Amino acid sequence: MAEQRETLDVSDISLLYPDADSLRRHMLGEEAGRLSQITAEQLELYFLMDLKSCDFGSFYTCDPEVILYRQQTFEDLTNHPELARILLKMIPLLNDITELRRMGSDSAQSTEAYLYSITEVELYTTLLDLLRDELLPLAPELKSEAFMRFAERINTLTGSDYYRNLNAELKALTSRVREIKSVTIGVNLDSQLRADRAGVLAINNEPFKSGELLDKMLRLDFKNDDKTCIAPLVPFKKGQSDNQQMALQNAFNGAIGDVFRSSVRSWKKVIQHYVLENTDFLIRMMPEIEFVTKATELLVKLKERGCPLCHPEIRPISEKAFDAKGLCNPIVAMKLDTPVVPNDFTFDEQGMIYVLTGPNRGGKSVITCAVGIAFVMAQLGLPVCADSCVISPCDEIFTHFPTGSEDTIDKGRLGEECSRLSAIFEEVDEDSLVLLDESLSSTGSFEGAYIAAEVLEGFSMVKCRGIFSTHLHDLAASVDRINESTLQKGGVRIDNLVAAIEKGSRSFKILRERPDGKSYARDIADKYGLSIDKIMQKVQRK
Repeated sequence: MAEQRETLDVSDISLLYPDADSLRRHMLGEEAGRLSQITAEQLELYFLMDLKSCDFGSFYTCDPEVILYRQQTFEDLTNHPELARILLKMIPLLNDITELRRMGSDSAQSTEAYLYSITEVELYTTLLDLLRDELLPLAPELKSEAFMRFAERINTLTGSDYYRNLNAELKALTSRVREIKSVTIGVNLDSQLRADRAGVLAINNEPFKSGELLDKMLRLDFKNDDKTCIAPLVPFKKGQSDNQQMALQNAFNGAIGDVFRSSVRSWKKVIQHYVLENTDFLIRMMPEIEFVTKATELLVKLKERGCPLCHPEIRPISEKAFDAKGLCNPIVAMKLDTPVVPNDFTFDEQGMIYVLTGPNRGGKSVITCAVGIAFVMAQLGLPVCADSCVISPCDEIFTHFPTGSEDTIDKGRLGEECSRLSAIFEEVDEDSLVLLDESLSSTGSFEGAYIAAEVLEGFSMVKCRGIFSTHLHDLAASVDRINESTLQKGGVRIDNLVAAIEKGSRSFKILRERPDGKSYARDIADKYGLSIDKIMQKVQRK
């Protein structure tokens, strides 16, 4: 019998991880899947979402159970747009709590620490009141495990006697602090009327009044009482050096701190034993909250642009399944005002690796990136841009795209490309996805096709899934020869894809067929008037 997974503790509620084990592995950086920053950049993922407190690799996973848990989370978010708005309201409150903790850490027993603690509890109760008033009414309609757990936790916290008592005590404490307007200072004098001892006699809820005649006339009050100043103690903060002002301020703070010392100690215990415990899980959720709210915003924009969205069927990693109908590239959908041309794409026993050829700007790079982005979105738990999709997650996505900043001084551009390809072979395995776009284009077609054939044979023996988008038509012609060599040694089959040309124009449709380089050239030549017939027509008109 399989070992039962540890139940997720209520204090560790997560929007993205279903149990304590998966959350622990995430917090410790032990995720089975990996998405590098360079891959995220080359797939232009940051165009889709501008993340501040996390990145795409933070939540990339190849655990099917985690992915399914997230799909439910995003289902609730898309069905109830108000959920994202509630989460967004949480962020400034959580940021303020985090900042207060930082500010109060250096003044453990000071008056400032006391005030910071009171403010933190105020923020905490404001946050819980927000969730009680806005999240809990939605609870009966929520279906995801994540939001049901979250609502249950908030209901437990806000419904407890402790929470009600905390609110009552907080109200009394804040009234006590905020009503302080002045202090009464007592000073003992020696026989020569010099200050001997000084201290705080009382804390008042009214400010003292000036005793000067002009001030009395302005306020139309000529009576003197125990709050009327008969003579200023010093010209406060006027003509004093910074050190003198600091010394006087420290003296007042120290005296007031002594008054509140017992309150500070007792109140800090409340913070440490209750508030810290019940805000830590919310603060830990901040990167998750940013990710799910921005991802939901992206899904809304894609839907508005008519981009198809579906939750993929998740299959075991070992099946290496990928079958997308009507697949679109969301980057293109966001950039263009015209409808995106959808394509079907499949990895199967007849083709785990593809050589994709066709004309420049014919859609080769678009579909290559679309496949990579579909894996990323699926493994983040998001819907993918397709009519339907079946997918086995991959443990890592390797990209080899033109970077525009190759280290060509020492190696040359070809050497740099080969170096990056060699580095991929050091890490790639059969559960990986490899996307190559115009690799080895920096050399002649003969040399490029020769090296590319060796690379393809290597990926076939690794048994990974991959796409090699290229202008090297000689490479496409060598697919049968490569298969003959690798299949008998246990490699996976390589197949051809072509970016279609229809009547001399790019259709942006990707077809699973053998390429015909001559027909592409003939169509393009005819379109631009460079076929021999059209050239002769121009020459004869002279």
